[in-house]
Amino acid sequence: MASDDPMGKKSPPPSMSMIEPRLRNIYLQFYKEGYFKESALDLKTKELIAIGCSLIAKCEGCLEGHIKKALELGITKHEISDAIVVAIGIAAAGVMDFSDKAAIRLDLHHFD
Repeated sequence: MASDDPMGKKSPPPSMSMIEPRLRNIYLQFYKEGYFKESALDLKTKELIAIGCSLIAKCEGCLEGHIKKALELGITKHEISDAIVVAIGIAAAGVMDFSDKAAIRLDLHHFD
């Protein structure tokens, strides 16, 4: 439950507070299995991917958490920057893809 601060403002509820506990636990178990268990990718690589995915998903809390974790793991600011640049490129490609599909559907070819 959200609590009140001295200024009379309510703090936000905890994450996933509207998800039934059984399903929340399934998600958390999936996350732990996929993220923290030994796999073909090391944790550093997973963290850089998570930064890029957080940006694409527009999840501010995810982004902040993964940047903090990356720094704790010794990932450099330059490596984080590279992950951000890749995410920017993918996001821009998505915009171009949508505009290409619209051009095809509308038979628009402005700059042939």
